[in-house]
Amino acid sequence: MPSNDVRTLLHTVVPTTAAGVVAIAVSAGVAGGKGAIGAAVGTLVVILCMGTGMVVLQRTAKSLPQLFQAMGLMLYTAQLLLLFIFVAVFKDTTLFNPKAFAFTLLASTLVWVAAQARAYMKAKILYVEPDSAKSEKAEKTGSSR
Repeated sequence: MPSNDVRTLLHTVVPTTAAGVVAIAVSAGVAGGKGAIGAAVGTLVVILCMGTGMVVLQRTAKSLPQLFQAMGLMLYTAQLLLLFIFVAVFKDTTLFNPKAFAFTLLASTLVWVAAQARAYMKAKILYVEPDSAKSEKAEKTGSSR
């Protein structure tokens, strides 16, 4: 993974983890131990789901740049649908507090998306790859008149 990709992933995971820790503390205070477990599971699900999606999207951008935008839209739609399915599947669970799980899932997703947007805005990524061999010879462009 290139250093820009690792940096972007790090700049999204850290704020999401911090939001998850806050959610665990709040859920533990409001709903007890089961609330804390629900918040921890919610945070973990978001980090795994969104992190995997980011890695897949970055690999797609490197190998098939023409599919990047379509893949990004499809991936984000699939991730949100997957998170909705997690909430629906675990709404009646007794393993943890489902409300703490759902609210943490929502908050962690929002923090992830905001942190990812900020990381991409701050990144200094070249959109044109400079090639030293081609820059030594000036190519003629335009008409010859």
